[in-house]
Amino acid sequence: MFRTASALLAYAAVARAWSTFVVPHTEGADDTPALMVAVSGYTSDASIVFQANTTYNIWSPITFPNLTNVEVVIEGNLSYPTSIQTVQNYVAAANYSGAWIAFTGGNNVTLRGTTDPDWGWVDGHGQQWWDIMQQDNRPYGWLFGYIETGVIRDMKIYKPIAWNFLTTSSNNLHIYNNLILARSDNASFPFNTDGFSAGGTNLLFEHNYIVNGDDCLTVVNGAKNITWRHSYCEGSHGLSIGSLGKGGQVSSVENILFENTVMNRTLYAARFKSWTGGNGAATKRPSRPRALWYSATWRNITFIDVMFPIYVTQNYWDQGIGPRPNSSSVNETRIENFLFENFVGVVNDTPGYVEGSCVSDPCWYYVPDATGKEVVIFDLYPDTAANISTKNLFARTLTGAPVAAMCNSSTISSDVGFVCWDGPYIPTLVGL
Repeated sequence: MFRTASALLAYAAVARAWSTFVVPHTEGADDTPALMVAVSGYTSDASIVFQANTTYNIWSPITFPNLTNVEVVIEGNLSYPTSIQTVQNYVAAANYSGAWIAFTGGNNVTLRGTTDPDWGWVDGHGQQWWDIMQQDNRPYGWLFGYIETGVIRDMKIYKPIAWNFLTTSSNNLHIYNNLILARSDNASFPFNTDGFSAGGTNLLFEHNYIVNGDDCLTVVNGAKNITWRHSYCEGSHGLSIGSLGKGGQVSSVENILFENTVMNRTLYAARFKSWTGGNGAATKRPSRPRALWYSATWRNITFIDVMFPIYVTQNYWDQGIGPRPNSSSVNETRIENFLFENFVGVVNDTPGYVEGSCVSDPCWYYVPDATGKEVVIFDLYPDTAANISTKNLFARTLTGAPVAAMCNSSTISSDVGFVCWDGPYIPTLVGL
């Protein structure tokens, strides 16, 4: 009895220690200042709640201080300013945190929305930006930075201005059941509406649904132990690593897994990109001799009407400022132990088809000498790539033409799972 009573008293003490702050709303006014005034009293053991049945005006950026054991709950709707100039002024300010809503550090931090289909939406009013191709001083939507153990779940984003979620220097995050809808109402393209930019270590992304106009997930420099699975991407630029090594920067990623995802009418399905002249590595050698280990794996991918199902380049450059530069680097960004396994789908080789992000001639994604029927393109730099292979690729083209591949055998000596040439896709024994 004594132990039971003690346990109840301890539980009561814990319960009393937890506090809840309901963010106030004022009709026709910015709701951010009231939150910023009060948040210092709720930085630990607390819930900060945007309550249901309320549309909050987030007309200026929110920057949370260091948090411990705190959940931020989005049960109401959040609305960005409808004024483009207002947003641009905040982004251009010297004290801008890097995102419209920023978590700047902490331990055991949760950001969660709601499964209610009518509430919990974050409206960026991005359509007006897309319609005029306004790309100056755009904000990231959410920054989850320097968080040790955290969760992002059940968030619903509608028409973001540009990039959505950025994790940086964080560890042990679970990011799941999130919905991002960056679909334009007209021919205007939702440029740079990346779903997730993954920086940090031990990050698990699963059961996310993304419709956007750039990478569904991009893995950035320094990322390690990243898993993406059981998700859906539409209209995007793929499940990507990079770009790495811009301006000769030393960049690295390690132990990346993408699996069990549907890529619907995307430009790319699986993509790796490092800049011409970059340095660093996307590689790790097995700790045991002959251990089966891959630094990056894409597997169990279904692709529907995708222009470039598998695309690897160590020669990425900004086509908007001129032709591919001649690299004087003797290193480039080294890549090793890449596997592309169990890809099934349809290559979009529709004659004359132009993806919406193309605003130049040739398009920024133009690949010299490509036929548009390639299921795999390996654009490698000599002597810097090893143990890159495909396995179990099953593809057809929309037009019924034979599926092709692009690969220069002088750039890699190992078996890549298909005949390494510019020609019909023919799997080797390794690729079966």
